Amino acid sequence: MASSLRFASSSLLLLIAAVSLLVSPAISQTCKSQTFGTQSNATFANCVDLPALGAFLHYTYDSSAAPNPTLTLAFIAPPASPDGWVAWALNPTAPAMAGAQALVAFREANGSAVVKTYNITSYSSIAESPIAYEVLSRRAEFSGGVMTIFATLELPSGVAELNQVWQVGASVRNGVPAVHAFGPENLSSTGTLRLGSTAAPPTGSTGNGALAPTGSGVNAPPPPPTRESGNDTAGSSMIYGGGFRLYGILVLLGLFFSL
Repeated sequence: MASSLRFASSSLLLLIAAVSLLVSPAISQTCKSQTFGTQSNATFANCVDLPALGAFLHYTYDSSAAPNPTLTLAFIAPPASPDGWVAWALNPTAPAMAGAQALVAFREANGSAVVKTYNITSYSSIAESPIAYEVLSRRAEFSGGVMTIFATLELPSGVAELNQVWQVGASVRNGVPAVHAFGPENLSSTGTLRLGSTAAPPTGSTGNGALAPTGSGVNAPPPPPTRESGNDTAGSSMIYGGGFRLYGILVLLGLFFSL
């Protein structure tokens, strides 16, 4: 009897540990633990654990860029389904989706990840269009159920903070993102992005993130962007740890079945 109870207790603990390892990287990580692969070769001055939808923002604001300041970013979030979409936007008028100047990433029919721009003027329908901020570069990566948008935007001078909005959806129909859910997290995915007043910081510092960070210095910024059109679609993931997580699950399951 006692041995049976010990067996049941050990089995339960092993199963709990295995389930904990199955938690999505986009949920279990913080922005400080995220790294970018050699293909992306990106570093950012700031990172933020966004408070909704399991999303993160890495960014560098360069106020000294010419002819106008630039914002280089990586937005990370899991779509609501593998065939869904993610979006990050700046809204110059209000902390809301209406009026947002959005970057939306999803996978096309051939599996490649793309980033498209949308000026969100209505909640009922959207159409691909230019946005108020010039997009100097953009591309997307999808791996392990997580989508990342890489982009560089040109911003007007003298702006200290901007409204940011982010969102995820479950499907794309005929190349158009379908309407997202209206749960509590979907309705609270807004915030203020404080850009700071200094140029991109030097190499060798350590990052610091908050909901509305002040832009204090940290890692070396990415190389200056070149103006381009279209998308540069890369397929590899920049968040490591999935292989170790799978290995841990297999070890635990092996122990469980050997009892």
